[in-house]
Amino acid sequence: MPTLTYRDALNQALREEMQRDPSVFLMGEEVGVYQGAYKVSRGLLEEFGPMRVVDTPIAELGFAGVGVGAAMAGLRPVIEFMTWNFAVLALDQIVNSAAKILYESGGQVPIPIVFRGPNGAALQLAAQHSQAWESWLAHIPGLKVVAPATPADAKGLLKAAIRDDNPVIVLEGEMLYNTKGDVPEGEHVVPIGKADVKRAGTDVTLICHSKTVVPALKAAEQLQEQGVSAEVVDLRSLRPMDEETLVASVVKTNRCVVAEEGWPHCGIGAQVVDIIQREAFDSLDAPVLRVTQADVPMPYNKQLERAAKPSPEKIVAAARRVCYLD
Repeated sequence: MPTLTYRDALNQALREEMQRDPSVFLMGEEVGVYQGAYKVSRGLLEEFGPMRVVDTPIAELGFAGVGVGAAMAGLRPVIEFMTWNFAVLALDQIVNSAAKILYESGGQVPIPIVFRGPNGAALQLAAQHSQAWESWLAHIPGLKVVAPATPADAKGLLKAAIRDDNPVIVLEGEMLYNTKGDVPEGEHVVPIGKADVKRAGTDVTLICHSKTVVPALKAAEQLQEQGVSAEVVDLRSLRPMDEETLVASVVKTNRCVVAEEGWPHCGIGAQVVDIIQREAFDSLDAPVLRVTQADVPMPYNKQLERAAKPSPEKIVAAARRVCYLD
């Protein structure tokens, strides 16, 4: 398999789906001439033209609404937000239109639309540009939410999202665009709603998604050196969530740590813990622990920012606690 960056895997998915289906088009700020703020849409304007790669004004609510209308009319829009922090301005169209029209029409009007863009913190972008929005979006009935952590999953989940007849949120980790990995060519589609065991283990399950997958894998390596075998499960899909894979792993290891980039209160990890305590309570040998961002707006200061983010060291410490090593 060829090795691609996360960015190029997304680009490949967009190109392949636009070649396959003429109803697919891309719209957003700087997606055309500038080729995307993160260069995900590189080369698409030249290949498909301005009717299918549409530059917009800085008006998230407006072009999200245009996308919803296009989906109602039978097209398959892919709406790129320069960052999900800016997409807060478009939440009315996402939550009150895209998520509800199928229900409100009695199942008559599907909304095959994708909303995608970078999510979470990068490096010193401060409080207003460093927020992880997955728990907001996964809370809404009518939306599907995916958060790929690897280039292969980025390609496969974006292709699945574009083909889905429901609105799908694709959360791209802002620090993942330059990461590299093997990516299958051609028809590589990752089903929405299926988690992935990134590393097998027997002593503790580390559940993670998006940018916390790499810290979890690093933590698993450190734990292995300390005699602890950690299984790493990547959620990939946040709504729907693959409860079967999560429960099976915890039943095997009897211990669990959940890592996420978002804040602790009402986070994705809280939903995971609820699943585990309902479905695997009798298998637990310790309370489930969570590793999250600090419950504060993201600091700009480099050292404070580092202290606020989840890290391999924090995951290792939590795993040692559930294994009663500390």
